[in-house]
Amino acid sequence: MSIKLYMDVHVPYAITKGLRLRDVDVLTAQEDGTAEIDDPELLDRAMALDRVLFTQDKDFLVEATRRQHSGENFAGVVFAHQHEVTVGLCIEYLELIAKLNEPEEMANLVVYLPF
Repeated sequence: MSIKLYMDVHVPYAITKGLRLRDVDVLTAQEDGTAEIDDPELLDRAMALDRVLFTQDKDFLVEATRRQHSGENFAGVVFAHQHEVTVGLCIEYLELIAKLNEPEEMANLVVYLPF
């Protein structure tokens, strides 16, 4: 089973489109109607949908770290700084993550791009 991704509102649509062209299961917060909710709620929503959250928003790192320290579960977060990784590299790395990992391997982890 491959990993399904959940894109927050800070992710350029070009990344979502590129991943879909590579047969990666992607859902955006906008498509899910959650573009306006707070970070903790968005992480909860991603977990409820069994999706790893991809973000370029540093605020999610604070929430994910808080959850790691408190033992509160989340499906996983992949973070890429907006100015350090190109759209093309994000697509390549996210495709690898999605196709080569199992959901339980990403649980409660924060992965930084580039590797």
